Amino acid sequence: MNIKLHTPKSLKMGSGMSSLKQFLLSLFATSVSIALTFGTASIIDYNAKQKAKREIVMMVMYDMYNTLLSMEENDSLLHEAMLYQKRLAENPAEFNHFKTAVQMGSYIPTANYTETTERIFSTSIETINTVGNVLFTENVAEFYQARATYKTLVCDSIMNTLKAESLFTTLQGVINFDFSEYALIGNVIKASMQPLFDQCKQMMDISDEEIEAYQEERQKIKKEIPIDDEARAKKSQEIMQLSDEIKAAKKKQKIE
Repeated sequence: MNIKLHTPKSLKMGSGMSSLKQFLLSLFATSVSIALTFGTASIIDYNAKQKAKREIVMMVMYDMYNTLLSMEENDSLLHEAMLYQKRLAENPAEFNHFKTAVQMGSYIPTANYTETTERIFSTSIETINTVGNVLFTENVAEFYQARATYKTLVCDSIMNTLKAESLFTTLQGVINFDFSEYALIGNVIKASMQPLFDQCKQMMDISDEEIEAYQEERQKIKKEIPIDDEARAKKSQEIMQLSDEIKAAKKKQKIE
């Protein structure tokens, strides 16, 4: 495309410096207007992308932060379980079939986090592109892989073993259950995850205070939209009533 600037007739006719000045001012004003229009649009687009990037990063960092907190709590539970085993080994008379089973059950570690953020981050190319940091993406992916390993080798493994063998029904079963093995495995995995989290914080220039502030904001939003306990209680009552009616009908018809 050939763009031609047409010289005003007044200039062609040599009408003087005033006309030339007016033409140059008009040309300058047009150039400034175009620059401001495109420059403003670029700034707005850049700021929007930076905001989106920050929101995604904070969401992921908060998820990583909560995961490590959950693992620390599980470490404490396993430690308490081993102390309880030691107490029973030293004082077998304290063993009680029901109370001991309940007590030991309270020490079972759980994967106290959701995988929602992981799925959002891992399955969306657009999200990864928005973050725009390959090393950060790799660290997060490695962190989530380690978290899945922890869930499988510690949380799920303990629960599956207990379901299969009902170990907490006898004193011998309680004392012989090797919590130390799971504690050591969990400690090794957590030790590999902590540096990944710290590196991600450093790469994205995020402090613990910012993550805690993000956590407080989320909790504030949850409090502002409370759960309808009355509706939940009413629904539970309806379910229990229907269950009782089914039992009564089975009894009447002598259905085992």
